[in-house]
Amino acid sequence: MLKDVTLGQFFPGDTVVHRLDPRTKLIWVILYIVALFNAYDWWSYGLVLVVTAGCIWASHIKPKTILQGLKPLIIVIVLTALLNLFYTGGTPIVPGWAITWEGLKKAVLLVARIIMLIAGTFLLTYTTSPIALTDGLEILLNPLKKLKIPVHEMAMMMSMALRFIPTLTEETDKIMSAQKARGADFETGSLMQRAKALLPILVPLFVSSFRRADELAVAMESRCYHGGEGRTRMKQLRYAPRDAWALILGAAFLAGVIVLKKFGL
Repeated sequence: MLKDVTLGQFFPGDTVVHRLDPRTKLIWVILYIVALFNAYDWWSYGLVLVVTAGCIWASHIKPKTILQGLKPLIIVIVLTALLNLFYTGGTPIVPGWAITWEGLKKAVLLVARIIMLIAGTFLLTYTTSPIALTDGLEILLNPLKKLKIPVHEMAMMMSMALRFIPTLTEETDKIMSAQKARGADFETGSLMQRAKALLPILVPLFVSSFRRADELAVAMESRCYHGGEGRTRMKQLRYAPRDAWALILGAAFLAGVIVLKKFGL
């Protein structure tokens, strides 16, 4: 299961999605999330699905990779579907059954929303390097500096957190494999017993994480890192015509979803 966690991974490429400015992709993700939560019925969800599939196709990210990212959340998805399926009132599909047509529709749409939300947001980290993501996020949040908010530090921490998710996942998998080789059992017993069995994993994982954080701090200090003030960038971010077209398409996409919701099409 841990090997299926793909959040924070970056897949280099030369597609039109990879070449977009990170600021454009961040704005697109915001527009995408707003559109997804404004989707109301089959038509609006269908539009979001077409746009999601188009973005995945344009990025050349394999659908298998997207599906792997969904595996750790399969319990949440199934639980959401069951709760809406059995606890939504309406017209029963079969007389005497608890399952209704309204519950079935709501369950399908909510599961689709969760899947598309994960796919759309994961696509941002798949096609954007951590450095570019940090720079784009910092520039977009620059107005908050007037409120004395440490924008650069916030962007750096978020980027580093995403960057080290795959590393910590790999470290956890190695520790679990080592513990299993020593006879540890993480899959049988009661819930409390399985929770206690995780202690031999959590302790070395925390120790490894603190050691890695200390090494990272020393490496940053040895390179004279002192925050965002006076800091320059090796690669300056510049908007290109493709970014303008992408933002226009994003605005049109959001407007289309809102129109479909308003007129109930």
